[in-house]
Amino acid sequence: MSLTDILSPSDIAAALRDCQAPDSFSPKKFFQISGMSKKSSSQLKQIFQFLDKDQSGFIEEDELKYFLQRFECGARVLTTSETKTFLAAADHDGDGKIGAEEFQEMVQC
Repeated sequence: MSLTDILSPSDIAAALRDCQAPDSFSPKKFFQISGMSKKSSSQLKQIFQFLDKDQSGFIEEDELKYFLQRFECGARVLTTSETKTFLAAADHDGDGKIGAEEFQEMVQC
């Protein structure tokens, strides 16, 4: 599976362009521009599984840092500040990682 099976390549490109500058990444805005916020629960689960690089069932901080690169290999790495803000916004149970349900909640809100 590729993310372009679910999301439009042009929408992904637009979302990546919007956050090229360091500390300009906004998860909510990225989800909207990329089209993720309009996807079904099953599609979001597929996206989550793709983003969960080690297939642990969670997106940990070290995976989150490379979030944009999962969409395009040449994309930048999230800054420490962006990574921590992203994690804090999605990690509702405070376990230091994002589960599938937390991810889906964040994307669809």
